[in-house]
Amino acid sequence: MYSILLTDDEKLETESLKIILTKNFMEEVEIYTANSGSKALDVVRNQKIDIVFMDIQMPGLNGLETISLIKQINPNIVVIILSAYNQFQYAQQALNLGAFKYLTKPVNRNLIVQTVRNAMSLIDSMHQNLTDNIELHEKLSSVSTMVESDFIYSCIFNNKTTDFSDYLSYFGIETSYYYICAVELPNQVLNNRQKVYDELRDVFSSKCKCIIGSLMENKVVIFLHVSGDFEIKSLMDEIFLLLSTRISSAIKIGVSNLFSDISASHSAYNNSISAINSCGSSGGVSYYRGQVSAVFDAENARKISELLVAKLYAEDITSIKSLCVEYIGALFAIYSDLDKIRNSLFETLLNIKNAVLKVDASYKNEAFESIFPSLARFSEQEAFEAYLSSRAEECFLAISEVKNSSENPVIKKACKFIEEHLSEDFGLELLAQELGLSPYHLSRLFKEEKGENFINYVTSLRLEKAKKLLENPSLIIKEISTGVGYNDQNYFTKLFKQKFGLTPTEYRETVVK
Repeated sequence: MYSILLTDDEKLETESLKIILTKNFMEEVEIYTANSGSKALDVVRNQKIDIVFMDIQMPGLNGLETISLIKQINPNIVVIILSAYNQFQYAQQALNLGAFKYLTKPVNRNLIVQTVRNAMSLIDSMHQNLTDNIELHEKLSSVSTMVESDFIYSCIFNNKTTDFSDYLSYFGIETSYYYICAVELPNQVLNNRQKVYDELRDVFSSKCKCIIGSLMENKVVIFLHVSGDFEIKSLMDEIFLLLSTRISSAIKIGVSNLFSDISASHSAYNNSISAINSCGSSGGVSYYRGQVSAVFDAENARKISELLVAKLYAEDITSIKSLCVEYIGALFAIYSDLDKIRNSLFETLLNIKNAVLKVDASYKNEAFESIFPSLARFSEQEAFEAYLSSRAEECFLAISEVKNSSENPVIKKACKFIEEHLSEDFGLELLAQELGLSPYHLSRLFKEEKGENFINYVTSLRLEKAKKLLENPSLIIKEISTGVGYNDQNYFTKLFKQKFGLTPTEYRETVVK
């Protein structure tokens, strides 16, 4: 189904066009009319129009002004000028504004029909290109990953013999400044290598401009290209916290000094590996040449508290237990006043409880209703440690129970969005934005959870819904097509036949007696 808007201040003209189009295209087209530029804009804003016939001389907004505004609303609309004015300057202006054809009145009926058929072919081509571009994007993602791995390998092992200019051009790197980051994953997570690696890629690529290598043994090397005055520490703290939320067990990140010579990338890599060795057993971020302080302060305690909450989301019980001990140790190292220790611990316990409530809004635990009276009884460091560990373990079990009893909450939310907006025009990028994810991460999750890519999933859902709607003889096919997100009935028919082997009309004949 193609939606066509006829715009002319002469009603006779629009009626004549309507008769020609209806006779030659019948149910292929849905006709709208407007007798002024402003009314044409209202139709375009409220309807998904594919083709516009536009007169040039009209009261108020003229045709050229209206075309300019229409193209701002929807650049893909195909505009056909039908005007009594054959001056070259009008035609040139119209074509510069993106008009498809400029026809002068009076015009041959056959020429109108052929022009509309050509416009329909163009629209079909745009639909197909959109689908092809999304599929190509998914394929190129895997190719780009291989190029990234090859670049990182050259940085580490062949930096003296490799010409990096082609790589830098491919990745669009203009700055000469960079850090090398090495991320070390504990051996116990390597049985789930691909999932961990994908999480790492998603976090780094969403937060900074970087090139990410493949997983080598238990390490991933990352080339982080930056401006000369870039603040690395706050970025890496944020990345570490996000990774800790998603990945179970301790993660160590080593960061090199700032370099400007790409041929020194091997030295930068050695910097990062040396920095990793400074990380504690519970993980963390370490910078080459001892930027991590062993002295506890309030900022250090806050980071441990945040990491503890992150590890609850990651269901990492081993790190949770060690972080509880480390956090209480930090509070006792910082404060000599027990009330200050209690206040800090109270805030952390509330954050732990809120972490559970984000996963399960109905969570209740009586122990959290009497935190202050409980803390008031303690004076020894071991008692505080035991209390924090007990509450953290209870919250860990609550989060684990919810996560293990249901499907991936992100995919569940995505599927709900798709079902609620099935009749609307949306794509992977819009949905990813709605969920706060990168398109790459959402595409991977769909493939992992649903066993098919995003486009195939949505198309299948739409066609299955259309199949059910076709069993209702009171619904016409163009209504069904629009109701499942396809304003182009021809395109809908093509997809339906590809999936079920019958056109919608043929299928209806088999089920409706």
